[in-house]
Formats: sequence, structure tokens, C-alpha cells
Amino acid sequence: MARRMRDETFRAEQERERYAPHVRPINEMVDSLREPDGRGWMPHVAPWHGGVEARVLSVLRDPGPKTIEGTGSGFLCVENDDPTAELQAQIFEAAGITPRDLTPWNAYPWYINRSPKASELQAGAEVLKQLLEMMPSTEVVLLQGNEAQDVWRRLLRAQPDVVRDRTLEVVSTYHPGKQALFVRDPEERARRTQHRIDAYQQVGDTLRKSR
Repeated sequence: MARRMRDETFRAEQERERYAPHVRPINEMVDSLREPDGRGWMPHVAPWHGGVEARVLSVLRDPGPKTIEGTGSGFLCVENDDPTAELQAQIFEAAGITPRDLTPWNAYPWYINRSPKASELQAGAEVLKQLLEMMPSTEVVLLQGNEAQDVWRRLLRAQPDVVRDRTLEVVSTYHPGKQALFVRDPEERARRTQHRIDAYQQVGDTLRKSR
């Protein structure tokens, strides 16, 4: 089942558990980062996910409209009511990756709904450092799209100590949004589609090996 955030009972449960122990550190960080230097609003991580206990950190570009409070859920969640979240939920499930296995995040975690600028990605790298330090159980970082891969490179250049003493597998693939398939060549579209599936499967295989 996907798009559970359309269900009032499910959404109310996420709101009620917003500061559950496994997501409290992350969501309190989000609270502290809202509106700094006029950057704006940032969604919380849904307690449906693993929070600081997650074994997978999944990074996309920026929060989508369905993360907005009021018109959306107010959360980063693969159960949000949009096609990108739905596709992720389906491919994660097919790869044997549960919602509690992962924590969703973004290269630029504030809401802008556009491609982040270089300076914004630099700010995102600083926040990503804080997030990783809260997630000692993380084994895999899944970078979905160019911006996610860009912010990871920035993090490694500026803060190599964050990952120096950790064994992290980094898996890169295309963004799960439809824009990633905006190419004329049908063979290239098919290749990108399969690349995403294979990347999720690689993540799932890694988790199963270490269980």
C-alpha cells in the first residue's frame, strides 16, 4: 500500500508520534533549523521511518509540495500523497527494505521546490553532517539524483572525519521523480528506470548480508 498519508488515521498517528524517541533528535534539529537566515520551513521526518536507528539514509533533492503542513503531511515520508513517494515505497518494498530500515532526507532540506543553488547545497552539506552524527546504525547512504550526489561530495570535502571511521556503502542512482526520465531515447529511459531498481536492490542486499 502506498500514499497512506491520505488516510486520516495514519496521518494522525504520525503527528502524535512526531517526537517519539527514534525520531526526536532529528525532529528537534529540524525545529532548530526552521527559518535560519531566512531559509524558511523544513519538514519533520515521519516516525513511520527509522529515524536515528535507521540502517539506510536516503537522500533526494529537496522537499516536495506534499511535505507542506496543511496542504500536505508536514513530513518526509515514502507514504506521502505524491508520485515520487509512491514509486519509492513500491521499489523499497520490492527490494525488501522496510520503512523502519530507512530515514528520508534531502540535499537541501528546506522547502524551496526548485533546484538548489551551490551555496544552498553547501548549507545542506552542513546539516547532513549533523544528521549522520545522530545515526550510528547507518550502513548505506542512497543518493538519488545529481543534487544528492553533489551534496555528498561537498560533505566529504569539508568534513571527511564524519565518515572516516565508519563503514558506509554509498549507492548512487537517478532521482525517483518523473523528470529523471525526461529523455527522448526510450532505451535510455528504460536504462535509467532499471538503474533505480538495481540500486534499491543493492541496498536491500547489503542489509540482508549484515542481518
